[in-house]
Amino acid sequence: MLNSPRCAALIAVAFSLGVAPAVGAQAAKGTAKTKAPHAQARFKLSAPDLEAKGRITAAHVFNGMGCNGQNISPALNWSNPPAGTKSFAVTAYDPDAPTGSGWWHWVIYNIPSTATGLPAAAGNGRDAPRGSQAGNTDFGNKGYGGPCPPAGDKPHHYHFTVFALKVDKLDVPGNATAAMVGYNLNANKLATARITGLYAR
Repeated sequence: MLNSPRCAALIAVAFSLGVAPAVGAQAAKGTAKTKAPHAQARFKLSAPDLEAKGRITAAHVFNGMGCNGQNISPALNWSNPPAGTKSFAVTAYDPDAPTGSGWWHWVIYNIPSTATGLPAAAGNGRDAPRGSQAGNTDFGNKGYGGPCPPAGDKPHHYHFTVFALKVDKLDVPGNATAAMVGYNLNANKLATARITGLYAR
């Protein structure tokens, strides 16, 4: 009875309708797994002289207004910018300054997309990447101005942020305020990376 042609045909039909599609589904599932794209590495900022939430040293502190630092901008390095990055910008900002609007310590933009960081003192006009442009700070001039919080304040947070931008250059006038540059940075950013240092007198 089991060897009858009719039984053989029924077994073949059952196999084709039940087992074969399951095998095909498993194969398709395995193929889908192998073709899953890998996530892009995270855009990252590092600073040899600044630890996240670590104390900023005298080398990077402002020289004036009661502070006696060397006012040298720290070296910064970044990696894994997103695809489509056409330029970079860097800002240093203190949200704890008692002004009602924080304090801009450093603005530099139009950094070419080939750059992977800024050397120490780039904010002081030395060895900045060709084509980059310094913006105004709340000290009333261009270039880096280090931390100088009021004496007796709790440690202020100094956010060093690198912006990966979708434009080659920012469309801002040369005398643009830091806030105006910041507006355009946020309007054109693809990604940001940040490191924070602390300082108190």
